[in-house]
Amino acid sequence: MGMKESLHKLKMKYEGKKMAPAFNAIHTFLYAPNETTHNGSHVRAVDDLKRTMNTVIMALVPCLIFGIFNAGYQHNYAVFDAIGKAAEYKATGFFDGTFWNLDNFSIGAWKVLPLVVISYGVGLLVEFIFAVIKGHEVEEGYLVTGMLVPLIVPVDTPLWMLSVAVIFGVVIGKEVFGGTGMNILNPALTIRAFLFFAYPTWMSGDKVWVEGAVDRDLAIVAGEKLDAISGETILGSLAQNKEVGYDVMDMFLGFIPGSVGETSTILILLGGLFLIFSKIGSWRIMLSMALGGLAMGLVFNGVISSGWIDSSSKFYSLMNTEFWQHLIIGGFAFGTVYMATDPVTASQTNKGKWVYGFLAGFISVMIRVFNPAYPEGVMLAILLMNVFAPTIDHYVVQGNVKKRMKRLKVKTA
Repeated sequence: MGMKESLHKLKMKYEGKKMAPAFNAIHTFLYAPNETTHNGSHVRAVDDLKRTMNTVIMALVPCLIFGIFNAGYQHNYAVFDAIGKAAEYKATGFFDGTFWNLDNFSIGAWKVLPLVVISYGVGLLVEFIFAVIKGHEVEEGYLVTGMLVPLIVPVDTPLWMLSVAVIFGVVIGKEVFGGTGMNILNPALTIRAFLFFAYPTWMSGDKVWVEGAVDRDLAIVAGEKLDAISGETILGSLAQNKEVGYDVMDMFLGFIPGSVGETSTILILLGGLFLIFSKIGSWRIMLSMALGGLAMGLVFNGVISSGWIDSSSKFYSLMNTEFWQHLIIGGFAFGTVYMATDPVTASQTNKGKWVYGFLAGFISVMIRVFNPAYPEGVMLAILLMNVFAPTIDHYVVQGNVKKRMKRLKVKTA
């Protein structure tokens, strides 16, 4: 007897019982559901929500793998920096064995994979509990959220802290609204927002920006490995008017400190193209958000060139950043491709998507510059636009209605 037949028999055994949603979830995750519609108009398709979610996960896997490597790379870079050999370590060839070594991957895996396990384990447990209590099927929405969460947090986020945030995000951010498809805020960003407001120093304070008050030379002599994976982010340096020790290619390829999955712009772009090709991600939102970020960056560059802000201002460094570089530093690219395009919380109309994306990008760079204590802004901008997305769609629809009414009056006149 095959695995599929065994699971089907197990599913039928618990049909109608309390634990039925749990067995149904496992069965439909592994195999396509065999339910069919019996009346009314419907669309026949070979995919379902789980397959759609799995496609998004496929687009996220390269970011996860690189995030694992980069965590170990940043750690070893900090170790070599402590003994004055950072330049030599960074100068190793891109295809050199010293660069792509198992030590980088092993250190990164040791730090990143527990975040993935906790994200999925705690989140799905909450989903199963709600499904059993309410007697409905386990919803598939958390399949993507579970992968997004470990990619948008610092690599050294405590596991207990992540667990609390995931419970909050699933219960308050989704279940209280009715579950998948009913939430008004992006669940992954809700979890990130909870972490940011509840534990700010872990998300944007010294624990992330600075490697910690440890005597690194003594640690090297003692043979101890440094927990210096987070390092000091580019945005954190710019917000403090410090010199950034990374070039544009480092930023584009992703060999910079930052949250696990947000550093490699090139991999994020490839993931975005995959989502556009599979018709899951909206190219309108991606493009308009990029245009919004560029527009705000140009405004700030214009302010600097006009001489209104001098170099002693705390806003100077981020304002003076080349407008296009805002797209490849911080979480802008990741938020544009994987967060703003959430089909549940984004605008649904085509015109609304242009407005929604442009404002999200525009506000992201604005918050990034004007709030040096939190030099990012993408999370808050997207959550703000999640709230206004229904309003944007309402006015787009009403505008179309008025246009049609005018055409109708012209024809009947």
